[in-house]
Amino acid sequence: MIINPIAGMIALVGLGLQAGEVDALAVSRNIQARHTPFGALIDPVFTAPESEEITSYTRCGDSALWTGHYLAAESFRYKVTGSAEALDNIRRTFAALKGLVDVTGDNLLARCMVLKDSPYAASIRNEEAAHGIYTNAEWIWVGNTSRDQYSGVIFGLGVAYDMVNDAALKASISELVTRLVDYLRGHNWSVVMPDGETSTVFLARPDQMLTFLQVARHVNPDRFSTTYDIQRVLLANAMIAPLAVDVAGDESYFKFNLDYINLYSLIRLESSSFSGVYEKGYDILRNHTSGHQNAFFNVIDLALNGPNPQRDNETLHLLEGWLLRQKRDRIVVLNDRVAVCGDYACNPIPIELRTPTDFIWQRNPFQLAGGLYGTIEGAGVDYILPYWMARHYGLQAAFEVQSAASANITASAPESIATIRGANVSGDITVTCTDAAGTSRDARLIDASLSQIDIIIPSATAPGVATLTISGGGTLVAAPARIWTVVPALFTADGSGNGVAFGTVTRGGSSVPVYQCDGSGCYFVPIELVEPVLLTLHATGLRNRGSLDSIVVTINGVRVPVQDVVSKEGGPGMELVIVELAPGWRGTGEASIVVTVDEQKSNAVSVYFS
Repeated sequence: MIINPIAGMIALVGLGLQAGEVDALAVSRNIQARHTPFGALIDPVFTAPESEEITSYTRCGDSALWTGHYLAAESFRYKVTGSAEALDNIRRTFAALKGLVDVTGDNLLARCMVLKDSPYAASIRNEEAAHGIYTNAEWIWVGNTSRDQYSGVIFGLGVAYDMVNDAALKASISELVTRLVDYLRGHNWSVVMPDGETSTVFLARPDQMLTFLQVARHVNPDRFSTTYDIQRVLLANAMIAPLAVDVAGDESYFKFNLDYINLYSLIRLESSSFSGVYEKGYDILRNHTSGHQNAFFNVIDLALNGPNPQRDNETLHLLEGWLLRQKRDRIVVLNDRVAVCGDYACNPIPIELRTPTDFIWQRNPFQLAGGLYGTIEGAGVDYILPYWMARHYGLQAAFEVQSAASANITASAPESIATIRGANVSGDITVTCTDAAGTSRDARLIDASLSQIDIIIPSATAPGVATLTISGGGTLVAAPARIWTVVPALFTADGSGNGVAFGTVTRGGSSVPVYQCDGSGCYFVPIELVEPVLLTLHATGLRNRGSLDSIVVTINGVRVPVQDVVSKEGGPGMELVIVELAPGWRGTGEASIVVTVDEQKSNAVSVYFS
């Protein structure tokens, strides 16, 4: 199996969820660039696993479902950021969903639609032939529409209606929801194809019928309020049975995703005493799936039930792990990597290892194998939807994990010094580090106070997302921490990670500091360069570096010779980076120094050349 970290990934831990925004925005832009050739979401197929050349498109049969999820993701993004780009994406995505209803000619929802003259049309026709291919003057569209497709679309439209304060868009959403629900009611809650064949029936799913009527009442109360009130009395108690059947086993795991998105809309929009019945159904679902390590289900639970530190920390951990997932469908076989119980893993598989798919949260977390040729790229809605939803509902980590050298470095390396802020744990404190491989080790405690704990990350900690668990005074808290093999970080004189370097200059066998501190702050001690001298910088995160040649030190972007990197005697977790300064730097003034190891850059610190 190949796991490719996304280039430029920034950890969620330390800076909070805001730090993952770069990745979320990159996913959205990639969706617009490569996954919406006809408006709605479909996935590109490349000529080879490493190729960027698109040869065809696939997964058209679930286009309506995931386009609805994508509309919800961009709507939560817009609510959080007010981004004009998000609003443009929302309008385009809504137009695509409307197109899936317009194209059929009778308000039936199509699974997918493709321009007839597209070079991709033939392969999509072949792949989706079993669902039925229909045509009009300009488009071909895919039939056999399922309850999944309707659920995804209604979910997305309901979220967009509430997240986007745009009168014209709200009116358009109201009209489209009305068309969709009127079609279902007019066909006795059946979906009928143009040839008269019924593709699915909702009568056995009162929970879904109530959800659609709930959203319809919300966006068009004049038309649907009375209908919903009547059906609520008739169907509310009946909704428990199909949910109980769903949780009898984990086969067809996608059913749980449909249950969550429908109950999210049904419960959040209910203000009457019937909410108790709906919540009873939700509890059946949640009790079965709460241990499945599912970020999307977790943020829906956050939306419906409020903060929960253990669940919310797990969600951050899972979102972090998603960023390490491969983006294409390479074959994954995990039988020899996790504990196996029969045909499935004994425990939920770490998110970064799970099999490739279109939307990871609708796949069985115990599944041991999957994937194909490595040529299909997933859209990434399974990251941006729980990410922006978590931002909207205020998900917070229990504490922040940073490099002790700089608060701007939110990853740590084995045998480096990490600082934990905000844990608010006192008493006899212990810190346990459980790495991505599931191995737990005690972290060495350097110092501890109510607001800050300094530790050494255990030496054998595996790269990936670790969980730091802190206990003390009867309190137990946990949060994820990003572990990389090497994380260069330079100390500064004031401990902030910015400004004057914490270092010394050695000439003639004697060393003098390059800084001076007093009650008002820290200042440069100018470096005089008459002959070459050695500059020693205090760092952490370098213990697992390769050869000396792998370390690059630059001053104002110019590489300087590295004499050595050694562990500081009596300074656990700290390294000394020793570089040679030539007289040519004389008179430069303030200069910025950065250490790079294996393409990982440190924070910048400064010295002054007189």
